[in-house]
Amino acid sequence: MIYPSIDKLLTIVDSKYALVYIASGRSKQMIKNGFYQKPIKEYKSVKTIGRALEEVDANLIHIDKR
Repeated sequence: MIYPSIDKLLTIVDSKYALVYIASGRSKQMIKNGFYQKPIKEYKSVKTIGRALEEVDANLIHIDKR
């Protein structure tokens, strides 16, 4: 089972394309800066893309809906 579920994430973000754009950008930031918004042990995912999706799910990333 994938965590967090795509259905839950799509209630936060308007489209799958926006979700991919946001998660990939945040994942690149994590790799470049090494900054995580939660302690490493609290993430369920090992990869940065999964961690970025977890941050979207936890509302740690604020999405500007223009």
